[in-house]
Amino acid sequence: MKIIKVFIVDDSATVRQVLAGVLQGVADIHVMGSAADPIFALEKMQKAWPDVIILDVEMPRMDGITFLKKIMAEHPTPVIICSTLTETGTTTAMQAMSAGAVNIVTKPKIGLKQFLLEAGDELIAAIRSAAHANVRRLASLAPTPVGLKPISAQAAVHATAMAETTEKIVAIGASTGGTQALERVLTALPAVCPGIVIVQHMPAAFTAAFAGRLNQVCAIEVAEARNGDRVVPGKALIAPGGRHMQLRRSGAYYFVEVLDGPPVNRHRPSVDVLFRSVARCAGSNALGIIMTGMGDDGAKGMKEMFDAGATTIAQDEASCVVYGMPKEAVKLGAAQRSIDLNTIAAEIVHYAHSRR
Repeated sequence: MKIIKVFIVDDSATVRQVLAGVLQGVADIHVMGSAADPIFALEKMQKAWPDVIILDVEMPRMDGITFLKKIMAEHPTPVIICSTLTETGTTTAMQAMSAGAVNIVTKPKIGLKQFLLEAGDELIAAIRSAAHANVRRLASLAPTPVGLKPISAQAAVHATAMAETTEKIVAIGASTGGTQALERVLTALPAVCPGIVIVQHMPAAFTAAFAGRLNQVCAIEVAEARNGDRVVPGKALIAPGGRHMQLRRSGAYYFVEVLDGPPVNRHRPSVDVLFRSVARCAGSNALGIIMTGMGDDGAKGMKEMFDAGATTIAQDEASCVVYGMPKEAVKLGAAQRSIDLNTIAAEIVHYAHSRR
């Protein structure tokens, strides 16, 4: 059993102590040290480098974003952001994810100690997932500059492209590494494309900031889904953190249902919940895409989509940060093809114009 070496960087002594205590009894995790700010952390880590870093974003002397960028440029290492649930904090956390962080663990301003104790399972799962991340691949996922679209995605698009394809749906599921991968895909899409529904494993309160950030850099509209929202061409709806999202159909129209419920495959929102509803409601009118992520959420749902006649693709191993979810879908025979991340946007455009 490989031991995962973890280093904690947080200016709160309470957070450092509680996190270390939560992880102390986990057989495959060893907290090798902690520091109150990135400067102290660098001094300590030079002696022995960790496998995973847990990082706060607001700290003295050097902020977490600057430190993260330095780490990813000089010594790429899986980083988990541990941030408070404030509007400013969510925006900063989104900047951290874009800069290369692999996951977010939220912490409240009140009842911090109790929360961290209760969130132990979430933290342990995040560390194990981070330890499997291909951070060199993650570091290469720089955001596409605003206004720059791949030629392959532009070439097939014209003003009336959606006249025959308004009922087509694209459903996407992603987890670890997915925020960066989704940004790569969505920024490459033209304004005219099928309606898109997305489940990205992410804590509550962060999905709104994530959607807002994507909306600023994409030609399509991107929004956090609300119950009853129509799925329309040129718009992507992202499931809210902490709630499931399902596709529903009323006549010729698709809409989403956002609902509470127990976690499925340890996740809420769950990719399986979305994909199964797409299989039922859209069938052969859907394109399913499963992307980078730890675990098997989405594999069975994609198999149901495949069996219902949908087109299904998986992100290939070489371009994944964690080849977990796509691998399980391929093993089940749920994915018809595996393709590189950089070709997914063109695949969506091609699907929009296919006769299927």
